Amino acid sequence: MSAAPLTIEQMQMKYNAQVSRLLVQGFRGKFQSLTNMKDDDLALFFEKLLDHYPHEPFGRRMVVLLEGIVVGTMSIQWKGDSDPELKRKPLSWKSFNRFGKWNLMKMMLGLHFLEHKPQAGECYIADLVVHSDHRGIGVGTNLLQWAKQYVQAEPHLDVLSLFVSGHNERARHLYEQLSFHTKFQRSSLARHIFFRERKWNYMVLRLK
Repeated sequence: MSAAPLTIEQMQMKYNAQVSRLLVQGFRGKFQSLTNMKDDDLALFFEKLLDHYPHEPFGRRMVVLLEGIVVGTMSIQWKGDSDPELKRKPLSWKSFNRFGKWNLMKMMLGLHFLEHKPQAGECYIADLVVHSDHRGIGVGTNLLQWAKQYVQAEPHLDVLSLFVSGHNERARHLYEQLSFHTKFQRSSLARHIFFRERKWNYMVLRLK
């Protein structure tokens, strides 16, 4: 009996809860250094964030589905124009009151310091997560292949990029096998304070 096929599609609001839990699973270590919030609260925080920002003004989130269940997700971003109508709407703080002001402030500051502003021609992979029960079946490969094809089809894009923690040698070697190379290593005091990770590898894959 053949395995069920993987399908990839653009993010929809109906997947917000599943993607939020997946983000917590994939980046739990980083979030735990920010706050003592439990996994369920962290997932709800990200679900509310996704509800508030259903679409990135200069980006896109994709999901990989296995029999209708989200088993992987990836967010990409690129440099946008200066049209103020395309910028993010202000956050409604009332929706996040249940998390407490201190937790909320730390989470928002931490996410701010994880942000990267792409340069012209750059398609930045802001996050890529594969469910721990579904690794090794091509989920990450499907997402990266989609990203490559997207960059190749867009005349204003020519390179894929991402940051990998200096301590995450396994991820760095994996991306090197996919033809990414480390362009430089950045030392970030802010990321060290918030995530206990000072050194980050900026990796790129030129496609044009």
